[in-house]
Amino acid sequence: MEAISPKHLMTSLVIIIASSLTAHCGCAKRGGERPYKEANTLFIRTSCSSTTYPRLCYSSLVKHADLIQTNRVVLTGAALNVTLASVKSTSAMMSTLAKKQGLKPREVAAMQDCVEQLSDTVDELRRSIAEMSDLRASNFEMIMSDVQTWVSAALTDETTCNDGFQEITAATDIKSTVRRLVIQVAQLTSNALALINKLANS
Repeated sequence: MEAISPKHLMTSLVIIIASSLTAHCGCAKRGGERPYKEANTLFIRTSCSSTTYPRLCYSSLVKHADLIQTNRVVLTGAALNVTLASVKSTSAMMSTLAKKQGLKPREVAAMQDCVEQLSDTVDELRRSIAEMSDLRASNFEMIMSDVQTWVSAALTDETTCNDGFQEITAATDIKSTVRRLVIQVAQLTSNALALINKLANS
């Protein structure tokens, strides 16, 4: 396990959350990367190759390459924070969609159930991030086991959300939007869990 102080990790996680707000600006500068940055991006690409959705993993994390560098603990924390930001955004959007005019009561109920499941997911991811900030060599196995359990539960909640909504016949555009959003957060969660499992086995 690569050592990193709790203060560094928490600072890193805060920066990740803040930077995620501007992650899609598409304003990255072109040109040659410095050697250390090349090593950082290669580390992320290699780490993501073991996940279920490697392209999504890489694209969601490479913007944080300078912060992650080649530290697996920070990489895992970044994956959790990127996932948390996506879940919160998805939950907010679904809450808005649930208020859309013309939805049937059953459709509204399904949306609200989804939002509730995602709320549980947010709580589980937050607990995981908090535990990761207290990671030490002396408690490594216990904390990693807890984090694996919570992130697995988060993935189950997302699957339940998606399955419940698929059973209703909502308007095609709403149903496809919900499906796309929930699938993306589930994929991010799956990737985060894969990185967690890899760290736990290191």
